[in-house]
This record gives sequence, structure tokens and C-alpha cells, in this order.
Amino acid sequence: MASHSGSKYGQPYADDNAPIIAEKQDSGMSKDVFVEDKAHQIQYKTLSWQFVSLLMIAEIVSNGMLSLPSALAVVGIVPALILIVFLGIFGLYTAKLLVDFKLNHLDVHTMGDAGYIMFGPVARELLAFGTVAFAIFGTGSELLSSQQALSTLSNQGMCSMYLVIISGAVCFLISLPRTLDRLAWMGLLSAAVITLAGFVAMIGAGANPVPGRSLTVAASSNFYDAFLAVTNPMQRPQDAMKAAWCLQVFATVFYAVFSIVIYAYIGNTVQSPALFSLPPAWAKATFGIALANFLFSSGLYTHTAAKLVFVRIFRHSEHVYSHTVLGWTVWIMLCFAGTAVAAVLAIAVPIFSYLIGITASLFAAWYTYGLAGFFWLHDVYHLKGGMDGIRRRPIGTTLAVLTILSGAFICAAGTYVSVKLTVEAYANGTVGRPFFC
Repeated sequence: MASHSGSKYGQPYADDNAPIIAEKQDSGMSKDVFVEDKAHQIQYKTLSWQFVSLLMIAEIVSNGMLSLPSALAVVGIVPALILIVFLGIFGLYTAKLLVDFKLNHLDVHTMGDAGYIMFGPVARELLAFGTVAFAIFGTGSELLSSQQALSTLSNQGMCSMYLVIISGAVCFLISLPRTLDRLAWMGLLSAAVITLAGFVAMIGAGANPVPGRSLTVAASSNFYDAFLAVTNPMQRPQDAMKAAWCLQVFATVFYAVFSIVIYAYIGNTVQSPALFSLPPAWAKATFGIALANFLFSSGLYTHTAAKLVFVRIFRHSEHVYSHTVLGWTVWIMLCFAGTAVAAVLAIAVPIFSYLIGITASLFAAWYTYGLAGFFWLHDVYHLKGGMDGIRRRPIGTTLAVLTILSGAFICAAGTYVSVKLTVEAYANGTVGRPFFC
């Protein structure tokens, strides 16, 4: 059985008597999947933490920005603000646990790899499936946002199915580069345009407040598994926490300000996506600016899904590091398949938006929160003294257990609500037809 050395970041652990993790040789995870070697034709570890931050902001912020204002109409300004700030801080804490686990196990490339180390092969398959599924659903969500933007800009001048297909073609092209450094400049542009779109939307709402609007004073931000897929190509994985700080601080502040401003000027009639609540001219301006972010994010989600499957097939082989015919053929097919599946789901499944909520509840709740508690307990147990090490850290242990319980609650409650909304949509006749403009 191979084993980890008792070191972290190149330094000995404080507890010299800590048990050593028994790694599973048959997993093929004996070293960093993107091991650095100047002889490799394809170099993956090329991103600085600043560009990683921009890629994550570009990928994550838009969906929350569009949907959060309508949440204020349900729970009220004060509770919503408290929840946004709390979940932002909580997400930063779980990100720290995720980063520590990644640095302790540099061979971990996906949540599936992490699941294998902690729970074995069944967990690897389940978490790997959830990771790919969530990325595909993320692509579909961004394709729908792109379709909504194009429909608004064209005054509903073209069938929405065709707009999804057009968006999918752009998504496919964006996803094709094998390394994220090729997309870094687009990440900078994407993060800039979604921020600008948010400011334009706030100006539009402020310039056109809804007369007689009603507000509710009292009555989520997301940091999920894509973090691993995006931070794997970092030049210095030790800087991953800087990227997490940048993302969580920006997202929390931006979500809070945007949601409150939009809700304050539009009131309880605010729609989801929130941009539909703006006057037509302002909606077109905002959607036109944000469109680049929607398209880029869809490509990034597809790239993530394709890379997860690609590495699973060719891990540590020449096809990962060299420009081989087979490697590029499989890569292009995976990018096309990811885009095609997402587009078909967006077009053919009338309840796709509800399925996104169910998928997020089943997987993102664990990826963002619950699994982080298991990460901490696992590494303390195996690297810092077993049960005695856990007992010596009552605060950390309590927080880890609460984190696991929080993930379980969000998963169960979110799934219940999403399923209930789906049933109600069918009962109310608001579910559309497949392949319908």
C-alpha cells in the first residue's frame, strides 16, 4: 500500500505520531494529475490566483445576481441580507476546508477523487457523476440565460429553440481550448461585463421605480465543486485561498447591494430573472452587456464537464499532456456531447429550470457545505492523531459536524421545495411543451 509522507506544504506535521493515510493504489491517483514537466506539450498549471478569481466570478456570479432580488420578495430585506452575508462567510469557511484538503492530497482532481479517499469507490462514482451532471446543468442554465437575452434583444423575433442552438454553438467553441489559460482573458472580460450589467440594471431600476411598490422588510451564494476543477491548473495551489477570498467577498457584497437596490425600486413584483422587471430599453441594454458572460460561463461549465471525463479516461497518459490525435478527438467529442446534452435538456425538458434546482440541492449543497466537514474530520483523524486528535480540537470538530448537518439540511429542504414547485407548476398548467418556441 502506498502512503502519504507525514508532511504538509513541504514541512513536517506537528504531530509526529499521526497515523499515515493508506492510499488506494488501484485508483490511479498516486500523483498530481497535472504534474509539471517541461517536456509536456500541454502545460496545465499556468494560472495565477488572480485569474482563477476572475474565472470563478465569471462562472458563479451571474445566476445568483439574476435570481436573488426575487428572493427578497419572499423572505424580506433584512432576513435575506442576513442570509446572504452568513452564507458568504460560511462559504469562505468551507472553502478553507476544501483548500486544506486539496493541499493535503495534491492527487485530488475532482470531488470524485476526494470521495474515493474518504469513502471508497462507490462514493467516487456518485460524486463524480454529480460533478459532471451539475456542470452540464450549469451549461443548460447559461444557455437559457443566453436565449432570454437574445429573445429580449430581438423582440422575440426568433424561435427560442433556435436561439438555444445558436448559443450552444458559441458555447462549444469557447469550451474547446484544452487549458484554462487560453480562456483567462475571456474570464477577465466576462467578470467585467457581468459587473457592468449589474450596475446598469441598478441604474435602470433607480431611474424607473415602480409606483406604489410594496416592500417586505421581514417575512444563495454558491461556491461548489467547480472550485476544484478551476483551481487545479493554478501555478501555486497554495494560493487557492486567495482566490476563494476574492470570489466570496466580491460575490457577497455584489449580491447584497444588487439585490437590495433592485428590490427597493421594483418591490414585490420583481421577477426572476430580475432583468425582466426593468423597462424594455433598460432590459435590452443590460441583457446585451450580460450576454457575453452567459456565453462564456456556458463554455466554462462545458469545459469543466469535459475535462472531468477526459481526465478520468486518460489520467496520467500521454493523451493528457501531448497533442495526440486520439486525445484531441475525444476532447472535441466530449465538448460537443456536453453542449449537445445541455442544449437538448434546455429545449426538450419543460421543467428543466426546476430540475436545476433539484440538482443543486442534491449535489451543490454537499459540494459547497456538507462535504467540507468530512474533509476536516478525515484529515484530522488520519494526519493528526486519530480520535485523540479530534477530541483535542472540540471547536473544529463541532464546526465540522455542524457543517455536515447544514449540508444535509440544505440538501433535504432544497430538494423538497424544488419538487414541490415542480408539482405545483404541473398543477397550475404553467409547464410548457418540449421543442416549443
